[in-house]
Amino acid sequence: MLLLLSTPLHRLPSQHLSPLWPLSLCLQTPLLKKPTLDPTSLQNYRPVSLLPFISKILEQAVHRAASSLLSCLTTLCLTLSNLVFALLTPLKRLSCLSLTRYSTCPCCLSSVLILLDLSAAFDTVDHSILLSSLADLGISGTAVAWFSAYLSDHTYQEELREMREQPIDPQAEQEIINSIEEVYFSNDSFDIVEHELKKLPPVLNLQEIEEYRDKLKKQQAAVSKKVADLILEKQPSYVKELDRVTSLQANLQLGAVICTNARRQLGFAKEGFTQASLGLLANQRKRQLLTGLLKSLRTIKTLQRTDVRLSEMLEEEDYPGAIQLCLECQKAASTFKHYSCISELNSKLQDTLEQIEEQLDVALSKTCKSFDINHYIKVQQAYTLLGKTQTAMDQLHMHFTQAIHNTVFQVVLGYVELCAGNADTKFQKMQYKDLCTHITPDSYIPCLSDLCKALWEVMLSYHRTMEWHEEHDNEETVPASDGSSTVGTEESNFDRSYVKKKLEHGLTRIWQDVQLKAKTYLLGTDMSNFKYDDFIFVLDVISSLMQVGEEFCGSKSEVLQESIKKQSVNYFKNYHRTRLEELRMFLENETWELCPVKSNFSIVQLHEFKFMGRSRSPSVSPSKHAATASTAAMSLFEQYHNGGNPFEMQTDSKDDETEDVLASNGYESDELEKCAYQDYDSDSDVPEELKRDYVDEQTGDAPVKSVSRDTLRSRKKSDYSLNKVNAPILTNTTLNVIRLVGKYMQMMNILKPIAFDVIHCMSQLFDYYLYAVYAFFGRNDMHVPNPSVSVPGKEQSTPRQTTVCSYESSGLGLISSRLRTTLNRIQESLIDLEAAPETTGSHVAAEERKEKVPSPHLSQLVVLTASGTLYGLAERVVATESLVFLAEQFECLQTHLDTMIPAAKKPFLQQFYSQTISTASELRKPIYWIVAAKAIDYEQMLLLMAGVKWDIKEIMSQHNIYVDVLLKEFEQFNKRLGDVSRQVCIPLPVSNVLWEHCIRLANRTLVEGYANVKKCSNEGRALMQLDFQQFLMKLEKLTDIRPIPDKEFVETYIKAYYLTENDMEEFIKNHREYSIKQLTNLVNVCLGSHINKKARQKLLAAIDDIDRPKR
Repeated sequence: MLLLLSTPLHRLPSQHLSPLWPLSLCLQTPLLKKPTLDPTSLQNYRPVSLLPFISKILEQAVHRAASSLLSCLTTLCLTLSNLVFALLTPLKRLSCLSLTRYSTCPCCLSSVLILLDLSAAFDTVDHSILLSSLADLGISGTAVAWFSAYLSDHTYQEELREMREQPIDPQAEQEIINSIEEVYFSNDSFDIVEHELKKLPPVLNLQEIEEYRDKLKKQQAAVSKKVADLILEKQPSYVKELDRVTSLQANLQLGAVICTNARRQLGFAKEGFTQASLGLLANQRKRQLLTGLLKSLRTIKTLQRTDVRLSEMLEEEDYPGAIQLCLECQKAASTFKHYSCISELNSKLQDTLEQIEEQLDVALSKTCKSFDINHYIKVQQAYTLLGKTQTAMDQLHMHFTQAIHNTVFQVVLGYVELCAGNADTKFQKMQYKDLCTHITPDSYIPCLSDLCKALWEVMLSYHRTMEWHEEHDNEETVPASDGSSTVGTEESNFDRSYVKKKLEHGLTRIWQDVQLKAKTYLLGTDMSNFKYDDFIFVLDVISSLMQVGEEFCGSKSEVLQESIKKQSVNYFKNYHRTRLEELRMFLENETWELCPVKSNFSIVQLHEFKFMGRSRSPSVSPSKHAATASTAAMSLFEQYHNGGNPFEMQTDSKDDETEDVLASNGYESDELEKCAYQDYDSDSDVPEELKRDYVDEQTGDAPVKSVSRDTLRSRKKSDYSLNKVNAPILTNTTLNVIRLVGKYMQMMNILKPIAFDVIHCMSQLFDYYLYAVYAFFGRNDMHVPNPSVSVPGKEQSTPRQTTVCSYESSGLGLISSRLRTTLNRIQESLIDLEAAPETTGSHVAAEERKEKVPSPHLSQLVVLTASGTLYGLAERVVATESLVFLAEQFECLQTHLDTMIPAAKKPFLQQFYSQTISTASELRKPIYWIVAAKAIDYEQMLLLMAGVKWDIKEIMSQHNIYVDVLLKEFEQFNKRLGDVSRQVCIPLPVSNVLWEHCIRLANRTLVEGYANVKKCSNEGRALMQLDFQQFLMKLEKLTDIRPIPDKEFVETYIKAYYLTENDMEEFIKNHREYSIKQLTNLVNVCLGSHINKKARQKLLAAIDDIDRPKR
């Protein structure tokens, strides 16, 4: 192909190229004439020729050969001077040449050719004239033949590509576009023809060229369709852009007109401009410059006077305004920095701004002690203007830490100097820890109260600071949601997040500083010798402070708990040791007289138990209870948000109410007392016998047997006691123990970590009281003149060594194993029985003895040996029943104590209640047994029974004299019991125990008397039954106890006299409650004359072999 392009025109191989001419086509691709026309109408399209590339290549070759020929012709340059020859295609050039040549050459004249549409030149030229013109130009031979073949057989074809092409698959179309070489899309200067010609092989193959042509057609069709689709897709944008271009063109035309008019006007002005006009303009310019200069000088003058206004604003605490003014002055000064005076002003403004920041820091520190919302808002706005929000928060925490230290130091220093009586400067140089050791006990509590008040103010300020920031953040988050200023919002959010985290972390830090300061103060003084009320006040204050800490930051205040626990344990040990010694003194000086209290007495009425009554007592008014509940629902910071201090209530927390628990002489009123005596003395309707024998009893339940009319009448005597029985029986010592328990519980309620220690000490109070009652009234150190009954205490050498087992030989089961274990435990763990060993005591033994208390001694004012008082029965009743009452109060407190004691120590509390509290009522038996053993002369009865003749031959109808003597003893006992009941109420359980013991001892004395009989006939046995029945009949009129105790014990023994030998052996095995002496008497007296010696020995051996357990 390159060879063809470089071949001269006369050497073109027409014989090889003639077959190519029929391939010359003119394909028409329709395009819209205007973008605004309807693309669906075919009339709105215009054709665009797409010539085959072969014909273009051939034309290019002809063009080069013809151009080189025509450039040699001089006449062409003269005649075609105004023709833009280079813009014409080769054929169009030849057409132009033929026209001009034809019209000018024959006559050598000039001719003018105007072609408005040069594309029509090819159609207007006659091909035969063109060929003849070429011959005139010197082109002949093969060249003319080539042109003739090209012009004669050249055809073209018109068709619509859109109509011709069939729709293809978009994916296949995209593959075709992708198959186009990348070089076609490289740049606009790319020569496609040259590129395709270079790709042709040296030897042309028509079939390959056609295949390659079809491929190029497909690529061209795909590109054309893609371009057309894009044009149609972007048509609205194109139309819009075209309108904008049209509008811009109109505006440019208008601008051109304006410029033209302006130039014309400027021309006129230039012609009429004079020197005077120029002078006026110069003066106006100077005026404007001077006006600007004057304005600048005034501004500078204002800047020079700014410091006065800044000082005024700082005095008014308008920190945001001062900073705003200072920043504006700095900005204005930077505008006039070309003036020499401004440099000095800039430094002055910078110094002023630093001074403002210092005063702002001082103002920030003031919020730590007294938070003022308006003041704090100004400070925060000022720091915001400075852009130092985070720095302000760091400074604020530093000021809070400094405020805590300075506050506590100044409070303690003031009290130390006040106590010292002078303002010695040495105290001001001391450390806070050393300063706390100089606080005197008298000023300790006021100083602690003021210290907590000051710390509360600091924490309240911090809490209100957090509240302000939370509310401020919530208000700022709403307008920031529109996203107007993204950068400012992000920076503001970052500052708020930093402030929030800093404040949250600061809570724990502030409270830790408060705890450390309070701990140092607490441990700086030894509180072991404080009064109880003072120490309780300290505990209340610290408890309130820990509550503040829990609400402040959710802390459990481990530091405070540990320090107050240390002080509490030390104080409580000394306090409890003193209280035990005090209790021993009370017990040794106690006369065991009844303490008159009201019938509705309750421990909640005591001042020491008010803390329980406020939370549990139903007597609290509903309005007060509702107010208390509503106040409790609010936190301390909410309650004292607007003022006040939770520690101010501590000094006023003592109850103003007086204790109204005592009654007048033990009665509710004088009128009731008088009525009681009248009822007791009015016994005219009572038989004389019952007047003499009646014992004052309390019957709360219906008797087992039917009660006679006389008995019902006799119960009027007990009305006096009924009025008094409602009131609890207790002594001053009992009341003192109850008060001690209340104080212990107050301390335990405030400080739960020492709850177990407190409960253990409370148990020791009860243990010591119980042991004292037993030691005073339960030990039988006196020999009872009763040879028939094994009297406890005979085996003991000294009263001090009397053990609980001394009652076991009585056979009455007076002390249970549980009570015996309890008393032995108390004696071993709490009672110091040794006098004062000096040689054998080691350090450990000394410490153990230090925890023990000497055994108490009964007061010499208490007489227990007078028979007229039933051997101190009144004192015994008061002592025993006061112990029972004390145990009942402990049982009421069990639920509360169970909630306070740690879970690991609960077994101790359960054991205390099951082994100690529950055994208090069991002391009644041994204590009242002593009275029962001495109240009746059982030895006289045995002597009288020994003088009775039992081997009579006739059945007697009259009982023996000893029965009357015994009944007389019971009547005297009944009378004495009534006398004692006038002094102190004898509860029904006590009365029953006394009667039971007396009757049991009487019945056992009867059996012992029967066992002393040497000879007895059947009639004598009948007399025994008669005596016992007479005794029972008269006894039932004196007491309501049913059944009579040990009645079967006597009856069974009497009936044993009628047993045979075999029955007696069985009787011995089944009735081990009788003594060996009593059983031996049955064998010797009853069966002695009826059995032989061998049988008697057998029965006696059976008696000796029996292992008799003691009851």
